[in-house]
Amino acid sequence: MSQKKDMSQKDMSRADQVRLRREQDSRTRVERARKKSTRTPAAESRRQAGIAVPQSRRSTAQTGNGRSTRRRFQNALLPVAPDAELRGISISRPNLGKRLPSFLVVALLATALYFAFTMPQLRVAQAQVSGNQILTPSELNEALSITGQPAFLLIPSELEKRLRLQFPELAAAKVDIELPNTVSVQVVERRPVVRWEQGDGYTWVSEDGIAFRPHGDLPGLITVTALSAPPIEGIVSSDPLTPAPFLAPDMVKSVKELAGHVPPGVTILYDESFGFGWNDPRGWKVYFGTTARDMELKMRVYESMIASLTQRGIQPALINVTYPTAPYYRLSE
Repeated sequence: MSQKKDMSQKDMSRADQVRLRREQDSRTRVERARKKSTRTPAAESRRQAGIAVPQSRRSTAQTGNGRSTRRRFQNALLPVAPDAELRGISISRPNLGKRLPSFLVVALLATALYFAFTMPQLRVAQAQVSGNQILTPSELNEALSITGQPAFLLIPSELEKRLRLQFPELAAAKVDIELPNTVSVQVVERRPVVRWEQGDGYTWVSEDGIAFRPHGDLPGLITVTALSAPPIEGIVSSDPLTPAPFLAPDMVKSVKELAGHVPPGVTILYDESFGFGWNDPRGWKVYFGTTARDMELKMRVYESMIASLTQRGIQPALINVTYPTAPYYRLSE
């Protein structure tokens, strides 16, 4: 019986020993972790560098009960596991492997744009103009306003529109741009036919009835002295850049037809009520309307009326041949 009891105590002591050993190991790990957490940074750095940490001197100050006090350094740390270790902060290096080509492309584009906007070789000095007879190259360049601008930023259609809107003298304009800095402008000008005098001013009128400002003295123009303003024409062109006509094209054609029959040194007149005519040197006014239709017939009728009136000794003041089938004359205006 006593032998069995000794065996049991022996077994129990082994189990207790294992349990006690585990508890002891656990307390050792906890104590070690607590010491690591309360260790000062300076001591820790010396320990890692292999330098012995000197023992701190005891303070001469005594507490009330005679016990000496030591200064303790504690860090406010979060609870850590017994086997946890403090890790240092690591900063990863940037990886530009895949982004490097994109970065190089952006840098090259930025450099190219910088030189494109700053290089004088890419800036336009002035446009090369051809086809002009009335307008001067300086007038066209001033309207274009492209001096000093980069050629690659210019839009030909916008420049053509700018010229057409500013100069009704132009029937067409073509702008070509060649890099690095060449701008060529080819224009087609309207040819003035009529010099229209009204009041204290005058203007030039082209064959399609477009009026524009005079440019000096141009020989060969047909002078028309207007006693009243011409009718407003409602003609709309298919080209949105073509201005509204000042005269109907048929009226311009009528003036051209009359110019071959006007007596030398006589100016064509325009009256809103009678149309185009002139002051005949023989002492009366004659009018032929505003259309060029049947102009040769009108002239034959007019000469016949003059012969008949002269034969009868009648001195008219006004003859109207607007309608050749129904001409008439007046003895007074």
